[in-house]
Amino acid sequence: MPSSASSSDSDVYEEMHASSDFQELRRRFRSFVIPWTVAFLTWYLLYVLMSSFAGDFMSTKVIGNINVALIFGLLQFASTFAIAAIYSSYANRQLDPLAARLQSGFEEGGVR
Repeated sequence: MPSSASSSDSDVYEEMHASSDFQELRRRFRSFVIPWTVAFLTWYLLYVLMSSFAGDFMSTKVIGNINVALIFGLLQFASTFAIAAIYSSYANRQLDPLAARLQSGFEEGGVR
């Protein structure tokens, strides 16, 4: 038999899940994560496909022993860090204030 505290917590969670702030937080998160994930995976697959099927192009030397494949590989690292930095900035501006408002409402025992 559940205790009244867990029942109360469950009610608060359900209320939070149904709140417009929570729905907006989910919408903002998804509107960032889905396009950037698709973009990064497309970029990564391009690298893999080019390495598999365009070997001559990827082995083209650019400067000294540095070839196109090495540049693509390094750009994979750069794009990963760039996306992480962009996400951090986005989360600070768009997600964290809304999450803090939800958290304060939860800690007060109800959602606003």
